[in-house]
Amino acid sequence: MMLKSTTRHVHIYTAIVANNELVPSDDKLTLDIDPDNEFNWSDDAIKAVYAEFDRLVDAAAGEDLTDYNLRRIGSDLEHFIRQLLQQGAISYNLKSRALNYSMGLPRVEADKSAS
Repeated sequence: MMLKSTTRHVHIYTAIVANNELVPSDDKLTLDIDPDNEFNWSDDAIKAVYAEFDRLVDAAAGEDLTDYNLRRIGSDLEHFIRQLLQQGAISYNLKSRALNYSMGLPRVEADKSAS
């Protein structure tokens, strides 16, 4: 049976992708980052999320693959993505179909030349 953890920006499945479909797996996880394209991502930011995912999965090695453990990893990744947004490594995609600023209002720098 395939387990999953879905948060706003992170979907984790106990599955692999084969022929564009999820195939349940007892020992593999698949990560889908920002499925609604709420953010603009650089390659480095995507790599950072995957690296954090790998770190969290490695830290949970030996634990049972349960809904709770998947949700904990998903929640930790949400916090990591919020940090990337706050650091300016990613930004909101203003062309997204769902502009709800789920990670907080965007920072707007004051135009110093207008003073």
